[in-house]
Amino acid sequence: MNEATGIAHFLGQTDVIGKSLFVLLVVMSVLSWFYIITKTIEQMCIRKRSQVFMDFFWNAPSLDAVQHEIKTQGADNPFSRLALHALTARAHHARVDAARLEEAGSAADLLTRTMRRVIDEETTRLENGLTVLASIGATAPFVGLFGTVWGVYHALVAIGASGMASLEQIAGPVGEALIMTGLGLAVAIPAVLGYNAMVRSNRVLLGRLDSFAHDLFAFLTTGQQAGSLNGKGSNISLLHKTETGTGH
Repeated sequence: MNEATGIAHFLGQTDVIGKSLFVLLVVMSVLSWFYIITKTIEQMCIRKRSQVFMDFFWNAPSLDAVQHEIKTQGADNPFSRLALHALTARAHHARVDAARLEEAGSAADLLTRTMRRVIDEETTRLENGLTVLASIGATAPFVGLFGTVWGVYHALVAIGASGMASLEQIAGPVGEALIMTGLGLAVAIPAVLGYNAMVRSNRVLLGRLDSFAHDLFAFLTTGQQAGSLNGKGSNISLLHKTETGTGH
């Protein structure tokens, strides 16, 4: 590629719209990589902290010891936050005996609502930023294509005005305009791959959280575990059945 061609030459020849599209793609790329890197680090930390808490929880001497440990060390993962809210809800119901509408029903009903709310909050927390990745992955190719179409249009207009229509006069500007399509794909592909990886990781983590919620619910209401000690219980949908009575 000689000095008269390339992305720098294309930006120098294009108008404000072409430059704006290029800047938009750069911003999209920065945002996508920011979320990919930060969410990856965040999920690694969550998995590590969750495993440490789960090992402690099922080997703790009592629920009081679990609650004391959470309050001392802090609830820094979805599993510890779920356990803390569930233990607090059970103690609160026993103390006030459903004095408000929010606390109406049995202790099991309050536990169900509390745990379902915590899981919904954790789902929202884990999905933070994924909408940006999905949007970038879906729109970046079209932004790049728009930049290419706009560049080709201006190149053809300039060639027509000059009266020269040789292959050399057409191939250079059109080739430069195609760079925008390549940039759009370069921005979109990492965003799509990162989004899919984050969604799968969240699905696995939430599945484990559902299983833990079912075991914790059974343990707090009956004193027995629904699944094995490593938290492999049934799905949290059982909690939904307890609340609605329909199972749908």
